[in-house]
Amino acid sequence: MVYNGRVLVYSIVGCPHCKNAKASLTERGIPYTDVSLDMYPESVREDVMKRTGKTTVPQIFFNAIYIGGNEELQKFIADKKRFQELLQEVVNNEPPADAPQPPDEATMLSSSAEIDLTCERDEYAQLVYELRLSGLITDRRKGLHTYKHTFVGKEFVDWVVKTKGVDRAKAVEMGQTLLEQKFGHKIKGKSEHFQDDENLYRLIENDESMALNSGLPSDCPPRPAGEIGEILRRLILNIFNEFLSEDGKSVDYKGIEASDGFKSYVKATSELIRVDIESASREEKLAFFTNIYNALVIHANVVKGPPVSLWQRYKFFNTVSYIIGSHLYSLQDIENGVLRSNRKGVGMFFRPFGKDDPRLKVALKNPEPLIHFALVCGAKSCPPIKTYTTDGVDGQLSLAANAFLESDDGCQVDVNHKELKLSRIFCWYREDFGKNNEEIASWVLNHLPEGKKKQQLADLIEGKNVKIGFLKYDWSANSKK
Repeated sequence: MVYNGRVLVYSIVGCPHCKNAKASLTERGIPYTDVSLDMYPESVREDVMKRTGKTTVPQIFFNAIYIGGNEELQKFIADKKRFQELLQEVVNNEPPADAPQPPDEATMLSSSAEIDLTCERDEYAQLVYELRLSGLITDRRKGLHTYKHTFVGKEFVDWVVKTKGVDRAKAVEMGQTLLEQKFGHKIKGKSEHFQDDENLYRLIENDESMALNSGLPSDCPPRPAGEIGEILRRLILNIFNEFLSEDGKSVDYKGIEASDGFKSYVKATSELIRVDIESASREEKLAFFTNIYNALVIHANVVKGPPVSLWQRYKFFNTVSYIIGSHLYSLQDIENGVLRSNRKGVGMFFRPFGKDDPRLKVALKNPEPLIHFALVCGAKSCPPIKTYTTDGVDGQLSLAANAFLESDDGCQVDVNHKELKLSRIFCWYREDFGKNNEEIASWVLNHLPEGKKKQQLADLIEGKNVKIGFLKYDWSANSKK
């Protein structure tokens, strides 16, 4: 059959309802244009919201006729007469002027040609480059301890005086500038000043052998978190588009490991080492750390393999890390320290950041419950994987919560037993959602999309004495077989 018109499906990566809607169209031989909103500027998403009044996906149009989401599409399909009339609209008629148009592919954000992480070394990046080649950086023993990849302050000054033709005072000043520009730090002692003595120093890139971006040179000047976060998001999105299942629930880790896209991403993580994160806005931190958390989990699964036991999972979340803004951040630090505003996580006896921890300046002022539907731990019961942009992060997180709660993995309403069954996420992080069952149930109700499940929960809440149970959590790896 020849279609003169157009069926347009707005979706995002990792959306189960989008997958169902597209599958229903494919089964009936109906061609459609899929617009993945992840891959376009926020203005495209805003246009869809203005047209539909909805923040959820999918959103489906037959020419200029707005259908709605997957639930509405299924209702149309069930009513054969109405659906045939709808099909005739796109078979016989070209899209009218007021029909939504597919966005220009030239505006797509995922094109690798648009991603530029090259830079010319400035004076101090060049100095560090030469320092790496100087032979000054080596393992040094003091007492019973060996300090790896370090250099001595006095030897650095001697080297600068000899190679740069400056006096010792200027050489010390240059050492101080290296510290201030986050190229390195002093190993021991409270003084932040570079000293012409036997004190040891280390380049940040060599700071922590456990960090997955340690040992990578960071030659570009520190970039704002919003800028480097968006560049990394687009690199991550390229990987997701190629190696993520359509519903966002499984990952081809072996395929990722062999891909050029992953190599580009790993190289780009060197820019995290000196990124300016302290001056970032709440929205920049929220999008930045959510994307980095999910990418770090995938990075670790690729190079280390997935954790398979309780002890391995504990070790995984407490040791898998990146150097970000010259400080080490584990998965626990990102989730509980930054995004949950320094709250204790599962199995933690203390808050992630002490009162004198410099990372405390980066933590959000208030915990954000919606991150629990965006952070992906690498298990099958985790939410689908997506990416988030600074400009639209709050709406995108709400969308993630909508999709997760609408699925049976996240929320079930047992009408017969008058019980709300929730993902164990609500058990582990109960304080983020409410003080009691009633508050938690109300939170869930407020974040459920319109539909049968929401109405059932509303009726349950109205009847008082809400019972809450928790669903089994599948910790098996989300890797593709």
